[in-house]
Amino acid sequence: MSKYTEAQLNDAKTCLECPICRKARKKQKGFAYWFVRLVDRKVCPKCQAFEVVFGRRAFEPITDEEIKAVYGS
Repeated sequence: MSKYTEAQLNDAKTCLECPICRKARKKQKGFAYWFVRLVDRKVCPKCQAFEVVFGRRAFEPITDEEIKAVYGS
């Protein structure tokens, strides 16, 4: 049994697929990084769910192993 709700898991997955958040995690600089770091993670419920599920901020890099640990295969 997961310690996260289905809604949190779905929102975190949406954040993983979000083009702005994905670019911020990958490049670690530029407008997308600035936007997610200072604005988006404070107002976006998807970014907030990402932080709860993965234990890191929406703009911080994440490995495939960490994703697999939460979602399985």
